[in-house]
Amino acid sequence: MLRALYLMLLRICISTILCATFGLAHAEAGTAQSATTISDSLSDSKSSVPAAKFISSKASTAAPGVEIRFNGGAAGKSSDTSLAMRVVIGMTLLAILPALLMSLTAFMRIIIVLSMLRHAIGMQETPPNTVLIGLALFLTMITMSPVLEKVNQDAFQPFMQGSLSMETTYDKGILPIREFMVRQTREQDLALMVELSKAKAPRNMDDISNVQLIPAFMLSELRAAFQIGFVIFLPFLLIDLIVSSILMALGMMMMPPTTIALPLKILMFVLIDGWSLVLKALVGSFH
Repeated sequence: MLRALYLMLLRICISTILCATFGLAHAEAGTAQSATTISDSLSDSKSSVPAAKFISSKASTAAPGVEIRFNGGAAGKSSDTSLAMRVVIGMTLLAILPALLMSLTAFMRIIIVLSMLRHAIGMQETPPNTVLIGLALFLTMITMSPVLEKVNQDAFQPFMQGSLSMETTYDKGILPIREFMVRQTREQDLALMVELSKAKAPRNMDDISNVQLIPAFMLSELRAAFQIGFVIFLPFLLIDLIVSSILMALGMMMMPPTTIALPLKILMFVLIDGWSLVLKALVGSFH
């Protein structure tokens, strides 16, 4: 289901690495060319100038030349190190982005319900996975927009302005996400995670760590998605039973029931405006 998203992220990572590699190679080539030019000019000077003049000229210009080359080398190393760190940080964020998207947001419930809807209708590849993932991403942004706005105002913008440290930014940014997860998590799932982690019983929600809260939230999301999927399956199951009974009564047992049931399911789903009903139910289940 997430294959297309992983491929897109992999392409971004490869592009970032190639850009950084070509930039470093170009810088090293420029440095090597400059060093070759300087050495050639020095050799020409040695051949054309007498030994005494060359020694005095070298003594008078050695210190500035060494200083310039040293500063340039230090700046180049600092720039290369900074670029390498940015590449590493970017690749790390891209690697954990799908896990964060599924673990901390409404994406899991939405994509599971949409997948179960597709199977309930009886179409295994329609709509395609990319369409379902795109729809789930936009529904996730709509559902999580109040949380994201609060994170942006309380943590991201102050951090970009330089008024918050990294630790304070994390504490302020994770707080709205924790509040969202707590609202959607059942107490039974929280108690299960606390029991599995063999930790002390928390006195309040602040005592529950993210390691306990996140899997409890995921369990609650799975339960909610399966409940919604069961309700979606019932009317389509009823159509299958009716079509099978009619075919048996007519003696047409050799005809597959799906041949007639699938068009009827699609017709019924379109007539009742099924997509709007499902999406409204999904977004409304978070409020």
